[in-house]
Amino acid sequence: MVFGDSLVDSGNNNYVDTTLKADLPPYGIDSPTGRPTGRFCNGRNFADLISEVLKLPESPSPFLSPQLSGERLLYGANFASGGVGISNDTGIQLGNIIRMPEQIASLERYRTQLAAVVGGKEEARKLVNRALFFISLGTWDLVGNYFSPPFSARAGQSTVADFIDYLISEYAIILRRLVELGARRVLVLGPGQLGCLPVELAIRGRGSNRATDCGSEIQTASLLFNSQLTQITQQLNRELGSDVYVAANRYMMAYNFINNPDAYGFTETGVACCGQGPYNGVGQCTPASNLCSNRDEYVYWDPYHPTERSAEAILEVILTGPPDVISPINLNTMMAANTET
Repeated sequence: MVFGDSLVDSGNNNYVDTTLKADLPPYGIDSPTGRPTGRFCNGRNFADLISEVLKLPESPSPFLSPQLSGERLLYGANFASGGVGISNDTGIQLGNIIRMPEQIASLERYRTQLAAVVGGKEEARKLVNRALFFISLGTWDLVGNYFSPPFSARAGQSTVADFIDYLISEYAIILRRLVELGARRVLVLGPGQLGCLPVELAIRGRGSNRATDCGSEIQTASLLFNSQLTQITQQLNRELGSDVYVAANRYMMAYNFINNPDAYGFTETGVACCGQGPYNGVGQCTPASNLCSNRDEYVYWDPYHPTERSAEAILEVILTGPPDVISPINLNTMMAANTET
């Protein structure tokens, strides 16, 4: 089960009236068909890669896709929508994206559809209990809301620390609701080094083509968010009496890419593979954009999102990483746990 934003959206935004879509080339250039799939990536995104680790026959289909029916319901569903955040005012400039209350309501509809396929509510409940819930939120609350240029209403209303406190408290409500609906294993993906995004370097950078001068304020906000996210998942685990939630600190994972790129085979850590302007960080990736040929050597695909290779490197840490980057246990340990209730 996949929830959240454009880091894991597999095509739901293609079915809604929004300006944020990945439905034109060169998106999907490295997918099996070489065509756009609705993913904000050159190929597979985090949700696809984790589905492969779980040995699913295919990645969960977008919930809005007419192809999500019959046997495909057994593989889960992807409810994510590019541009959404924890706060419901995040992404208002993007149009009709699928915000978290609607994503959670869609899970309830999915359970009803699944029950019709597997022979009743009890069998559907067991399948949902055994599923991995994967959620990515927080990036757009910071990049596209609080730090959104040229003016952010949120920034005028509260300090960044107060805003993050608000986000974390709202996130806890979302996570508790997922447990009420059957989640027993929840992987929570935090924001990366947001000051190093090509879009942020284009706005606040100082002329270099490498991410050596990442924006300090949004960097600090991302670090604070990840720290508090780990704390709230630990608190929720104590309340539930088990390790239901696992927080993946993508800030620390991305830190390794940015500061030691050679170890991961990356040669470009600041410029997006697809884009235009400084750092290829202005606007969206389009058929008219600059496009790199050596995509596996780039950390970023477009101004906001990682390349497939970058996502693969992060997944390796999620699977086997130590507690300072994925807490309290890594994904391999989590998936070995018996969660049927």
